[in-house]
Formats: sequence, structure tokens, C-alpha cells
Amino acid sequence: MNELLKNLTEAVGVAGDEKEARLLIRDLIAEHVDEWRVDAMGNLIALKKGTGASKLKVMVDAHMDEVGLMITGFETNGTLKFTAVGGFDDRALLGKVVQVGPDKLTGVIGARPVHLLKSNERNRVVKRDTMRIDVGAKNKDAASGKVKVGDRAAFVTEYEELGPTAIGKAFDNRAGCAALVELLRARPYPFDLYAAFTVQEEVGLRGAGIAAYGIEPDAALILECTPAYDLPNEKDVSPNVALGKGPSIYVMDRGAIQDPRLVSHITWTAAQNDIPYQIRQPGGGGTNTAVVQKIRGGVPAATIAVPGRYAHTPVMMINLDDYANVVKLAEAVLRKLTPSIVKRS
Repeated sequence: MNELLKNLTEAVGVAGDEKEARLLIRDLIAEHVDEWRVDAMGNLIALKKGTGASKLKVMVDAHMDEVGLMITGFETNGTLKFTAVGGFDDRALLGKVVQVGPDKLTGVIGARPVHLLKSNERNRVVKRDTMRIDVGAKNKDAASGKVKVGDRAAFVTEYEELGPTAIGKAFDNRAGCAALVELLRARPYPFDLYAAFTVQEEVGLRGAGIAAYGIEPDAALILECTPAYDLPNEKDVSPNVALGKGPSIYVMDRGAIQDPRLVSHITWTAAQNDIPYQIRQPGGGGTNTAVVQKIRGGVPAATIAVPGRYAHTPVMMINLDDYANVVKLAEAVLRKLTPSIVKRS
């Protein structure tokens, strides 16, 4: 059992309210870094001093936040209105168990039962704005005494390993956070390494830009968990990435063109160390690279990701070998990173 992944995925950290995840990560890394701080945005930034062999200043980012829900009001029957924090497919919500607010009040996402629907309603996806969270309150006053408007609701999903794979909530991006924790536990790097566990990625890449502005790195590596659409279907038999085929390396997405020098360095390093990897198909989606690379005078940045099925749902699945190879690849990339690789000619 990977206790690091278990503890990180089961922690609560819906975007904008990442405190529980941040405190857990702080305690996990405190003995392995020279200093740490929390900035005004809520990013946890740690410095692991290097050996002095290189003058580079390198940032490695992994966002702490997860998608979830926010309470917006109360019905007279005691159920809770909510909105999404981050992107969701409404089909993934109905019937799921959540924990609400700082007291982690248990609730169930519900709607009108199927046998009470009209015939023309049964073939439609139940819309999010018709769903409510039921916490067992008998009326509005009872509900408002337990929960406040603005409280977050996180999914309740227990981490479990299924042979070579693992399931749990929030692998996006606690898998990246776990990888960064492991990098900090390793011996010092040639340069000063700044680890940025950032906030609010799921609602607009908000924390990473603030962190990068304060660090002002010479280069940045973004660790993520990227959607794996590798299950067979009639219209798409060519997945962007697949479980079990190694770390996913970005080249371009909706928000960024990855620095080609870093991409070349990553793929060369993977080949030199016999680490399997796959190129994520260029196209949609995005990572914190999009904001980090535009800070100040610009930052060479690239993304390495753990492929994960069922992104932005209460349960994700990753391959444990993929995760281990992301850690292995990221460490090797950092140890071989030199100023000449990121210097413009």
C-alpha cells in the first residue's frame, strides 16, 4: 500500500480551501527542506538548497487543490443548494457521498427518484442545478445551523489498490504532489530547488503564477495528472495517453506550448534511463505551465504527468508503475539539468 498516495488523496482540499492538504504536505516535507513558507494566496513554497554545483534556480510545481462543490443556499426541506468548484460532468454527481464544511458533515447528492420522473425526463441527464445535497436536516434552520454558504463539499472516496492500479479521489493532482514530496526526500540537487504546492489550479491556474512571480525561477517543471482516454470506443481508438505506458510528456495544450528545449531534455533523459514515456496528444486541456512560463521575463517550463482515468469525477484510476516512473523521470531530469539547456542562443 502506498501510504503517501493514500494520505494525500484522502485529504480534503477543494480549490480555494486547501488548508487540510497544505498542512499535511507541510508536515510531510518539513524535515527534508531547508525552509518553507505559505504565501498570501495559500501556496506552500519550500526551498531545498543545492550542492552549489549549479547557479540555476529551479521551480517544481504541483497543485494541491481538487475539484469539488460549494454550498450556495438552503431549501425549506433542509437540503443544500450547491455549485461546482472546477469542471464537472453532471452525470458523475448524482448519488455520490460528500463531506461538507470544516466539520466534514456527511451528505448525499440527490434529485427526484427515477420512478417519479415523466417519460420524457428519463432519457435526459439530470442537471446539476436540480440536484441537492441531503445532510439529514429536517428543515432550513436545521441545515443552516450545521453548514454555511461558501462551505466546500468534497467527495468521500477511500484509496484502494487494485493490482497494478490504484483508485481514489483527487489524483488530479495529489499524484503530482506525492511525486514532488518524493523529490524533496531525495538527496540535494546541483541547484536550489523550490517546490511550489500551489492552489486554485482547477478554477483558473491562479496560484502558480503568484508562486512563480515570487520565486523568479530560471526553469520550471510542472508535475500533473493528465486525463487518460484509453478505453475503447467507436469514435476514438487512438488515446491521448494510456495507463501503464509511462509518464505523459506535454508538448502543447490549450494554454501553452511547452519549452522545446526542456521537452527534448525530458525525452532524452527518459531514453537514457530506459524509462517508458508517451507524448500527450497536442490539443485541449492545460496545466500550470501556461501561467508559469509568462511570469516576469518568461520562464522555460514543461509538464510531466501521471495518466489518470475518469478525471474530474469522484473516483480516478492511475497505474502505480506510471506514478513511480514519473518520480524516477523527474528526478533524473533535474539532476541532469544544466544552464546550457535553458539558455537562449
